[in-house]
Amino acid sequence: MEGAEAHMGDLLLGGFIMLGAALILVLLFRKFGIGAVLGYLIAGILIGPQGFGLISEGETILEFSEIGIILLLFLVGLELAPARLMRLRQAIFGLGMSQVAFCGLALFLLIMATTNFTFAAAIAIGLPLALSSTAQVLPMLQSSGRLNTPTGEKAFSILLFQDLSIIPLLTIVGVLSRAPDEPGALSGWMTAILGVAAIGGLILAGRYVLQPVLELIGKIAERELFIVAGLVAVFGSAALMELIGLSPALGAFIAGVMLANSPYRHELEADIDPFRSLLLGLFFLAVGMMLDVDVIAENTAFVFGAAIALVATKILIIFCLGKLFGMDTLPALGMGMLLSQGGEFGFVLFAEAEQALLIQPEASSLFGAVITVSMATTPLLMLIVERFNVARTEGEVDLDDPSLAEESSVIVVGHGRFGQTVAQMLSGAHVPVTIIDIKPQQIDVSQKFGRKVFYGDGTRVDLLRGAGGDQCAAIVFCMDGTGLTAEALEMIAMSFPKAKLFVRAYDRVHLLEVKKAGIAGAKREVFESAIHLARQAMMAIDVDESLIDEVDREFRQMDCDRLEAQRAAGDMLAGKHIGFGLGDSNKGD
Repeated sequence: MEGAEAHMGDLLLGGFIMLGAALILVLLFRKFGIGAVLGYLIAGILIGPQGFGLISEGETILEFSEIGIILLLFLVGLELAPARLMRLRQAIFGLGMSQVAFCGLALFLLIMATTNFTFAAAIAIGLPLALSSTAQVLPMLQSSGRLNTPTGEKAFSILLFQDLSIIPLLTIVGVLSRAPDEPGALSGWMTAILGVAAIGGLILAGRYVLQPVLELIGKIAERELFIVAGLVAVFGSAALMELIGLSPALGAFIAGVMLANSPYRHELEADIDPFRSLLLGLFFLAVGMMLDVDVIAENTAFVFGAAIALVATKILIIFCLGKLFGMDTLPALGMGMLLSQGGEFGFVLFAEAEQALLIQPEASSLFGAVITVSMATTPLLMLIVERFNVARTEGEVDLDDPSLAEESSVIVVGHGRFGQTVAQMLSGAHVPVTIIDIKPQQIDVSQKFGRKVFYGDGTRVDLLRGAGGDQCAAIVFCMDGTGLTAEALEMIAMSFPKAKLFVRAYDRVHLLEVKKAGIAGAKREVFESAIHLARQAMMAIDVDESLIDEVDREFRQMDCDRLEAQRAAGDMLAGKHIGFGLGDSNKGD
């Protein structure tokens, strides 16, 4: 019992030291505009065995915190909805693949030319260095509001392909491995067959098991169970891949793809992201603890020289590829600077190469330090980008995150011709309004007229929460089209019970759809304007005003009756006899 209590005391003290050091260093680095990743790394170095020796279990912490990498791949999968994949396919599989291939080849040749590493070792080091830091770059793009600008989308596409390339890179390390095969290990062909079968099984499980479970959770309104369900999907998929000898990260990625089109995707993302952030922080802490400071001190010139060579090589190649894929000069240069550092997956791949007996632990520490130094250069390069507006093309606009908005009573989502009227009328009644739109061009136009509009997808639960949705009295959705579904509205209503929801419906079909969510109000976008135009036409041809008012009332009542009939029957032909004129028989507006 005493031993268990002592172990618990050590665990609590260790947690206090790690999180306290991370808190201080990350706050300090953030204050000076430097990324959080570098803060975690330096904190790990200081508290680790090579620093003050406060924590000595770096390897154990590293193994545990690799769950953060698994969760990161899951969140990447959540972003890979088929529609977005199709839209970005050229950037992902053209620009992204070219970046990994050309940077990997160039760095491999550079290592072969300047060091005494073997062919296999140069591959095991050079290819991982081609990857950039998703954990460092994506938050920078999000915080600056440029994630969905043309430059931001190309950078995201490269990062996405880099994340996908982890699996083939791990396979390459496995093929080159000099480590003896484990007894009873499966052959490559059998592993491949089991892998395909497992992927198919996971896709089927996502569609016929996980999706119904999420729908059940949504109906009983137990938000905490979304976290449980998401983690079950992640860990189950990862464990299955680990069992058959493949990367658990692949399983987590597939779990994310399974849910990419789910109406609960944004809720899962919002719930799991804090776990991912914390565990990635621990991962970088552990990496800092594992860095061999003595090796770095003995090779200071090499480490800094290699980091400079790495950054310069990637800037040059990514710039050239950007130009090749149609980017202007300054945005292409800015993207090269943004993606010039080594990435966190380099540490993972170096560890795999070390276990495969391709490189020595000293080499892993040495090039881990190169990645760390390259990460430290990114905030400095971004200051140059901001100073000279390198990443901004003509026509792009500053896009602020809705989390920066002041507290308001109403959130208006969509600031086109419909949303502008709604927002102005609310403002005329002295109601504080936060406006969100996903189109940079529309935001630019609105700002020219003095209206502050924040950038983002206003149907995302996490984004609405950041915009103050928990405290709002109403959320008004004014977007064009029929993309807003009843399922999405039900999720939003469950997440923000204090807010009344209002929806701009595209037509009567969309109106019937959104009314399933039990919203406070909805209006077809051309319904009132069509009635008013008909009234003007009748007045112009001298129809009696009392008759016009009577027709107006009767038409509105018949439209309500017909909508109710269609809702009750679930058939758009229901109530087709209700209406003026013999031709009034189908859905119309």
